[in-house]
Amino acid sequence: MPDSPTLPSKADDIDRVFANARTEIGKFRFDAAVARVFPDMIRRSVPGYTLILPMIGVIASRYAQPDSLCYDLGCSLGGATLAMRHGINAPGCRIVGIDNSTDMIERCEHFIALDDAPTPVELKCADIRETAIENASIVTLNFTLQFVSPEDRLPLLHRIHDGLRPGGVLVLSEKICFADSDEQERQEELYYDFKRANGYSELEISQKRSALERVLIPETIDAHKERLHQAGFEHVVLWYQCFNFMSLLAIRSDSP
Repeated sequence: MPDSPTLPSKADDIDRVFANARTEIGKFRFDAAVARVFPDMIRRSVPGYTLILPMIGVIASRYAQPDSLCYDLGCSLGGATLAMRHGINAPGCRIVGIDNSTDMIERCEHFIALDDAPTPVELKCADIRETAIENASIVTLNFTLQFVSPEDRLPLLHRIHDGLRPGGVLVLSEKICFADSDEQERQEELYYDFKRANGYSELEISQKRSALERVLIPETIDAHKERLHQAGFEHVVLWYQCFNFMSLLAIRSDSP
């Protein structure tokens, strides 16, 4: 399997979205300013992101089934889409990438066009909560569910489970929190140290944290596992964790 590509980034596409002091900090939005610097932003903000993407390709190489659909829900600029595209070796597969940000979809189209892997990709600007999932062997929610209202999360996971073929998988990557307050503080401080090591200033860390507080709602690993079981997934495996970020592999039973 070839290495899955990382999203290209130019020197002038460095994340400085929160570098200047703001008198008022609104909700975080996936707008044109964020889309332009997103490859740099997510690389410097999510521990292990450059590892998670190629591992999604590895998962795709094992679980993609012939003549099935592979969904990237909340595809942003197509990092997981490209990883699946380079990992899939089953014939007749097609990838569907969905995001509700027009700015993200427009730039994603550019990155997909630059890529020469053979698996067809269809991109849609739509709400993942209203998207039909059907004939799927792989679905990725790569740091996406955390932006969905908590009351909408279980219905979405139910639809994903029901749209997967037997033996199909969901890759769920999320920022998480911890029930123990000491552990929460410890993991948060390690995470902020990670961001400082990647060149973010105290101002940038503080302002972005404020912008995300009202739109990104993290949960514990146990809460995610319990919800996935409620949605019908029999096997849920924690395959990655670094500080307060993790990724789960949820597998639909082989029995229809």
